[in-house]
Order: sequence, then C-alpha cells, then structure tokens
Amino acid sequence: MRRFAADRARRAVAASLRGAAASRSAAASPLAPAPRHPAPPVGAAAMAAALARTMSTAAAGTPPVSLNTINPKVLKCEYAVRGEIVTHAQNLQQELQKNPDSLPFDEILYCNIGNPQSLGQQPVTYFREVLSLCDHPALLDKSETHALYSSDAIERAWQILDKIPGRATGAYSHSQGIKGLRDEIAAGIAARDGFHASGDNIFLTDGASPAVHMMMQLLIGSEKDGILCPIPQYPLYSASIALHGGSLVPYFLDEETGWELEVDELKKQLEEARSKGITVRALVAINPGNPTGQVLAEENQKKIVEFCKNEGLVLLADEVYQENIYVEDKQFHSFKKIARSLGYTDDDLPLVSFQSVSKGYYGECGKRGGYMEITGFSPEVREQIYKLASVNLCSNVSGQILASLVMNPPKAGDESFESFMVERDGILSSLARRAKALEEAFNSLEGITCNKAEGAMYLFPRLHLPQKAIGVAQAAGTAPDAYYAKRLLEATGIVIVPGSGFGQVPGTWHFRCTILPQEDKMPAIISRFKEFHEKFMDEFHD
Repeated sequence: MRRFAADRARRAVAASLRGAAASRSAAASPLAPAPRHPAPPVGAAAMAAALARTMSTAAAGTPPVSLNTINPKVLKCEYAVRGEIVTHAQNLQQELQKNPDSLPFDEILYCNIGNPQSLGQQPVTYFREVLSLCDHPALLDKSETHALYSSDAIERAWQILDKIPGRATGAYSHSQGIKGLRDEIAAGIAARDGFHASGDNIFLTDGASPAVHMMMQLLIGSEKDGILCPIPQYPLYSASIALHGGSLVPYFLDEETGWELEVDELKKQLEEARSKGITVRALVAINPGNPTGQVLAEENQKKIVEFCKNEGLVLLADEVYQENIYVEDKQFHSFKKIARSLGYTDDDLPLVSFQSVSKGYYGECGKRGGYMEITGFSPEVREQIYKLASVNLCSNVSGQILASLVMNPPKAGDESFESFMVERDGILSSLARRAKALEEAFNSLEGITCNKAEGAMYLFPRLHLPQKAIGVAQAAGTAPDAYYAKRLLEATGIVIVPGSGFGQVPGTWHFRCTILPQEDKMPAIISRFKEFHEKFMDEFHD
C-alpha cells in the first residue's frame, strides 16, 4: 500500500513539474506576458521537497476509496434479504463451528431467503441428468450411460447439444441466449398460455435479477423517472431503482383483504407522483407475491392490465413463483395471457415477464438461470435492450439449458414422466403443508396475525408488539421488527427478515419467513419459535 502511495505521489509530482516547465516555456516566449510571480528554478532539491510534501499529504489524507467518495447511489441501495441480521447469523455460525456449545442452539436455520436446496430440497433428477450429459458429452458415447440415465434424458441432451454451436457448453453464446433454447422456452410459454410466443422475444439471463436490472437501466434516466412498486415488495426492486437513480413510487397492498392489489390505490399513487413532477414509467406486479404470498385473481389482473394500457405504463410482471400455488381456488395466469385474452397485441401494451429456475419446484438457485420475455417494444428500443444484454456478453449456458428444461419438462409417454411427476408433486405438496403448518403456528400466538400463504415460498406475519418492546428498540436506534428478529436469532438460531426491509404501512411491523425448512424439521422449528415468542411477549408485557 505504501509503495502504491509512493508511486501515486511521484506521478503527481512529475505532472506538477511538467506543468511548471510548460509555464516557464510559455513565459520565455516573446508572445507571452511577463509572469507576475516567476516560477522558481527546478532542481533535484526542489523535486525532492515536492515529493516529500505530496507523500505526506497522501499518508495523512483521506484514502482513495471511502464512503465519502464512492457512488452515493450504492450507499442508498439496500437489500434486506442479506442484510444485517444475516451477517450476524453468519458470525454466529462461525462461532458454532469453533465452539459448538457456546450458543443455546446447535445450528443456524436460514429462513431468510428462497434458497430451497440449501435447506435440504433435492434437485429434480431429470433436469440434472440432462444437464450433466450436456456438460460432459463424452458420457453419451459410453455404453454404461444407458444403464445410468433415462432414455429420454439422453435423447434430450442430444437435442440440446445439437442446438449449441460446436456443442460447446463452455463457450459464449448469443447475447440473448442460444436460439434453439429460446425457441423451446417460447414453445413452453405458448403451451402454458394458449397464445403465440417467439424465441426472438426471449432474453436469457443469470436468474431473473439481471433482467430486472436491465429494465431499470433502460427505463430510468434520473430521479424524475418513477417505478410503481408494491409495498411490501421484494427488495431487489427498491435496490435496483436506487442503484439506477430513479424514484420508487409505492402502492400499498391491502393486508386486511389478503394483500390484494387495488387499482384505486394505483391511481392515487400515480396522481400523487405526477403532481411532484415524477414521470412514472412502469408498474411492477409480483404474482404470486413476494413477500406476501398472495395469488392475484384473474379479474384483478385484468384491471391492472387495463390500468397500464390507459396510463401508458410498461408492465413489469415478476412471475418467478408461477409453479408455487397452494390453494385450490386460485391458479396462475401470466399477465401476457391476460393481455392477449383482452385483445391487446404488441402494439397496445409494453410488457416484460420475468421467470427464474431458482424458484418453483426446481429450486436451482445456484445455477443462475432465468429469462425475460419482452413484448410491445419498438424495433429501435429492442436494439437498445440487446445492447444492454451484449455488455454482459451472455448468461451462463448451464442456466440457459435449465431454463429450457423448466419450461419444457417431460411429457406423458416419456420414460421419465412418472418419476418426474412424483418428484414435482411431492415437493409442491410438501411446501403447501409446510406453509399451512407455519401459518397455523403463527396465528396461534398472542401478538401475531398471519394471512394465508396462497403461493410463493414465504409468510409475512404481522407483529403486534408491546409498546415497551417498541420503545426499547427505538431507544437502541433499531426498527422494532429488526430488534425482534435479532433477539429471535440469538435465542433460537432462526433467521428471518424484518418487514422494514420490504416496506410496510407506517406504524406496522412484520417479518418474512420462508416455508423451506424440510418437513421433518418443521415441528422443532415451530416449537423453538413459540417458546421464544412467548418469553419475549412476557418480558415486554405492557
């Protein structure tokens, strides 16, 4: 570090001396006016003195990178899902590894994030078979492979490899993703919705998050550009809006009606934003909801589409939990399907749909696969979206393959179909049971109310905390729900996310908890949670 500072100082001195020499040269010119203060002669002693002064300033001054010098938008950006509580949990986990008896629990249970396989969910066999064959094509030429892999997985791997130039999964692909895989995804979308889809509208990305960032880069030019976002919301949206310098325009979901999205609330917030000089560019709709777990009714979706059409807004549809539906009276409908059923075409509504391999029943978070389908944008704007994609070269090819498999899984008659359906339905039915068990447990406790989890992977209970607990938290400079979450972690090892990280109606407190711990662990987790909560409420009883 000292050598770096010395080099930097020498460069600064050299530049200064070059400037001084240039000044003397200019002063010597017959056309130059006489200097009021002639520059002193430059010699070895002067150079050494200048170097010493610069070195002293560099050593004593501000470091070249500090919180005062980095991009202020980064400071404004927050992501609660991996925030302060999670950092504390990781420190406690290290403490447990060093001294297993040092804490009142023997493991950290990360219920803060939708990361299924980290909590014991097994990958879907068919998907991993195809992926492994694509990544190591030499296996396809071995006779023993047919005894280890299903025949349809082998056939699918050949089909995929034939779509990849040079059959090279380790090579860069087209910036939108491999064309043949995009076409497969489009076919899956068309089969799901009953309306045409084109591979040319698919942009494959490393999960859904980069696609969201890409759209924010496209839509936001300054703080005068606003994005309508649900509150509570997934912090990716507030973080990306802040990072790109825009304004989050909140619309509040109605907790009393099961987190419904009311169009009257959208109109109110849109008008208020416009009165402040904000140009609202887009509306984010998360369905099924994160962190709230609601599934939008079809009629509600139609009103949202009509609202975006009438107000000239881009509809950003986060649909990554489309497979996670746990109630019989609700089903998933994509916003594109809703728009097409209303008769709207590409000319009527700009729409972006996000999907990911990280959620659903597949839970392949670490493989980083996903896509966005864009419709309703002019060719000129599409070129700019492609340019943004090109800056990142391409998404990872394994994730691209998984995205194509997720949207085109085994079908009836395929060798893997029955075993695939057993795995799929087993995961989804278990998630539904876990959601119900947690919901019932929360609602059985004094000071907690919890809406039903209709979909997604989370519950978002409301904490009705004693005033004494709120006062202690505020005196410590902490949000009351964050104080509760920290106390829960330190007593039980259970990691949740404070509701303040997602946004909430002022004066209310919540937390988000995943339903992902394995079913056999759920009774013990519920028991630990109940014991903590009852003691907490007794401690702070008004």
